[in-house]
Amino acid sequence: MNLAAGLAAFGALMLGAVPAAAETVTITVTDLRSGEGVIRACMTQVEDIFPRCIRDPQSHRTVVPADGKVVIRFKDVAPGKYAIALLHDENRNGKADRALGMMPREGYGFSRDAEVRMGPPSWNDSVFEHGTGSQTMTIRMRYFL
Repeated sequence: MNLAAGLAAFGALMLGAVPAAAETVTITVTDLRSGEGVIRACMTQVEDIFPRCIRDPQSHRTVVPADGKVVIRFKDVAPGKYAIALLHDENRNGKADRALGMMPREGYGFSRDAEVRMGPPSWNDSVFEHGTGSQTMTIRMRYFL
């Protein structure tokens, strides 16, 4: 075998050993009722804790201003199954405020635009598959009050 063929075979072998590239998940947030406060975003692979993915130390999390066009980018996302939860924290107190102990006062949104009925949506309603390329999605904010 000549040197060129040997290097080509080695290169092909090494390419097969490279893990799948991590890419970006970009979320456009729509239907904000105001530009007050911030949007808190969390993306997890852990079904048992969703939508409280702050409990997942491996989750992707960010906080962005709610004013103007809101675009959230999670970088270096490995392929897999994920679900996203958003909170429009209008008063910037770091929590989901509720009326009468259960009805949300602030906006919320979930991947796959999953609806809220008698509590947060299920993992199955929110989960999406992220592959090896970059991915974009839109999440609509909803307000109960």
